[in-house]
Amino acid sequence: MPEPTLLPATTRISSATLRVADEKRALALYRDILGLKVLAHENGRLALGTGDDPFLFLEIAPGAEPRPRRGLAGLFHVAILLPDRAALGSAITRLANAGIRLGAADHNVSEAIYLYDADGNGLEIYRDRPRNEWPWQNGLVQMANKPLDFEAILAEGGKEEPDEHMPAGTRIGHVHLQVGDLAAAENFYVNALGFAKTAALPGALFAAAGGYHHHIATNVWDSRDAPSPPPAMAGLTELTLALPPAEIASAKQRLETSGVTTEAAGQGFAVHDPWRARIRIAPMRSED
Repeated sequence: MPEPTLLPATTRISSATLRVADEKRALALYRDILGLKVLAHENGRLALGTGDDPFLFLEIAPGAEPRPRRGLAGLFHVAILLPDRAALGSAITRLANAGIRLGAADHNVSEAIYLYDADGNGLEIYRDRPRNEWPWQNGLVQMANKPLDFEAILAEGGKEEPDEHMPAGTRIGHVHLQVGDLAAAENFYVNALGFAKTAALPGALFAAAGGYHHHIATNVWDSRDAPSPPPAMAGLTELTLALPPAEIASAKQRLETSGVTTEAAGQGFAVHDPWRARIRIAPMRSED
């Protein structure tokens, strides 16, 4: 099993915000193909989700440069977690019918597909295997990159007319970032923020709370010593972590003791990682 975390076990990613250049183009993917619902639309910002509460926000910034895949820190992908394998099969069918090129992998703990939006924002769509099937060794989960069994997945959910929308229970499962240095990433996300290291691959670090395989991943595969992205470029503009309200103050104190500057943000606070990725810490609602 993983090491205990400083963050509470109930910590989760409640939302992520992506900057895109064109609203119509973004909706053609996120709403019409992926199947997310537009829950609010105001001040150049779209709120997307599957129920009443949005978990993905699109910040419309006309003229924003697309995000390159190499040479900059920042977003690698935002990962949308589906509640079951049938939903993954439906998503694969919708994307294939739209002619979108996919990457794919079986990670032992999960089954995943990968794509990019038109602004270069990386997306993963995945389903978890049951936790009792995750292989752990010496406190680290043993993830892999094996071929995905498309045939079996499509047999469960790949209907000729797949479900139009992603199902209730869909949410952000994790966020994967490109960073300039893994040691600095571990110091921030593990030592200061309070996640536990859960896995390591050559050039990559994975961390989580509550025994999850990872809430945060960082890699230097194409970004070693890379700078932060320009402020107006497409990419991740904010990641929100939800904590029990009673844990907010201790998380803030731990970060400040580690030398991280915090700033007020609603009922919580916000920080930036060493590559200027903004992370907002917000209180979890009682119904969560």
